[in-house]
Amino acid sequence: MNKRLDPIMDPRGRQERPVIKLAPRKGLNGLINGKILFYDNTKLDFCYYNEVFVRIKSNFNKMGATNFVDYKETVRGKDTPALEAYAAMLADEKPAAAIVALGDMGTSSATTIVAIEMEKLGIPTVYVTASPGGELVEGVAFYRAGNLCLCKLDIYQASLPKDIHVQIDTKWDYIIDSLTKNGEELRRAAHIDFKIDKTKPRDDGLLPLTDNIEIDESQLYTPGAYMEEVMDFFHKEHLGDGLPIIPPTRKRYEKMLEYCPFDPDTVLAVEVGPSGKDITVKDLAIAAVMAGCKPEYMPIIITAFKCMADPKYNLLQSVTTSYPGGNLILVSGPLAKELGISGRQGCLGPGFPANNTIGRAINLVIMDVCRAVPGVCDLDCQASPVEFSYCFAEDEDLAPWKTINEEFYDKDTTAVWVLKAEPARDIIDFLSLNGGDLIDTLTHCCTTIGSNNAYMPSSLLLVLTPDHGKMLVDFGYNKQKIKEHIHLRAVNETPMVRGRGLVPVRPEGWESKHPMPVTRSPEDVFIVVAGGRGGHSQVILPWGLHSEAIIKRVELPDGKAAQHISEFGKYSVN
Repeated sequence: MNKRLDPIMDPRGRQERPVIKLAPRKGLNGLINGKILFYDNTKLDFCYYNEVFVRIKSNFNKMGATNFVDYKETVRGKDTPALEAYAAMLADEKPAAAIVALGDMGTSSATTIVAIEMEKLGIPTVYVTASPGGELVEGVAFYRAGNLCLCKLDIYQASLPKDIHVQIDTKWDYIIDSLTKNGEELRRAAHIDFKIDKTKPRDDGLLPLTDNIEIDESQLYTPGAYMEEVMDFFHKEHLGDGLPIIPPTRKRYEKMLEYCPFDPDTVLAVEVGPSGKDITVKDLAIAAVMAGCKPEYMPIIITAFKCMADPKYNLLQSVTTSYPGGNLILVSGPLAKELGISGRQGCLGPGFPANNTIGRAINLVIMDVCRAVPGVCDLDCQASPVEFSYCFAEDEDLAPWKTINEEFYDKDTTAVWVLKAEPARDIIDFLSLNGGDLIDTLTHCCTTIGSNNAYMPSSLLLVLTPDHGKMLVDFGYNKQKIKEHIHLRAVNETPMVRGRGLVPVRPEGWESKHPMPVTRSPEDVFIVVAGGRGGHSQVILPWGLHSEAIIKRVELPDGKAAQHISEFGKYSVN
């Protein structure tokens, strides 16, 4: 007797996969005699990239096209509606065509949305890209538009003007054809041969894997039967994070909802990542199964994602940034202890199921639902381990001061604090004999010239060991004094942060500030005591690109703060 494996749910969710109708082209004469719009998303300010538009305009001039209109504005910090509104403003110029640049790094995804919307509004558009952003643009355009004219240049930060000119000239015929041809020629120019997800997810929400695997009834009693085949399929289809997963069967998914009294179709984040898919409670539950979470963890996962969906977190850009950071989840309050989320020795490493699986579930959603797949639709140059999981707790028994949940709410309320951040960096100090010496060591580690916060002052998290925390308290430092000390002294020499690193994003009026702080105020410094005894504290530095630390309390469906996890199991979804 043969039986089939239980059907496995597709962690990608339902993909719409629209195929937009490209704007009609008016031919070569229409292009020459009309207005040509140039939109610079500010990436042409880098290096010699401005030569992209210089050369394109020069070539147009040779053809007799001279009516240009220029726009320059960053896409950073804008969500999809804001990007579409900006595209509508550009379209109001009624140009015969538009050239959009540059899709090379973190702004690539958002700029693709602008280019797509312009095509939908009737403006023939070519989007100029370069690696690694060019690959990301292909993914965004594939999922959100089905086709788009993309001109990919082989240039990088050290390319000279002559190199850029050669690339433009090499692609010139493509640019002209993309803006003047119709029919089959336009279809070929706008075709996107994408690397993954060529087969759209099924409407029933199931993967086709189990249709073709049969096992004998006797094998059903073998632990992990056919797990290798399941894993091979997931890895081949770029589902998961490369580690073994728990197959998300319908039965496991339904069990995951036992402490999740929210409608599975509730949208938590709108049109995120390359896929442009809304992220729902159902998506989080499937990822939680795959990550190995217990059902009791769902309220924490949902709260964390509510934090990330806050517009100030900049989720749209964060899921594909070249920055090698993760989504740091800090749980502060009584539910952390109830769930076994550790803030004790080793809490930022392996060995803690709640910490590791909660953090992993968050990142599985980003990979599977948003389709931010490394090497395909993710700009990470090298990435880091915190993109697997990044979660720990603040243990109130270790804190010599008010915990974060108490600062923002009260001691009986559990809060989830999130920050897009780089891996924690070690701060070693076994020799300081008092908090006065120790705080200088701590402060010195709160930035380097190669850190994002050298160019974009933002929040940071100082994670003190109990020994270091005691030394500071015994010396007379409370939280506020530590915050003020770090804000005042964690600085860089201004000449050292000019012309290197990143184009800065700083508060207005800071252009000539010297020295340059890495926080905007003492309130950007967050402090917790966690871990075991000893002289290794850590500091966690931010991404900070229009991205803030966000905190929200864990709430029941009626909006009240949860006191115990068991309260979630008492609700039912109608």
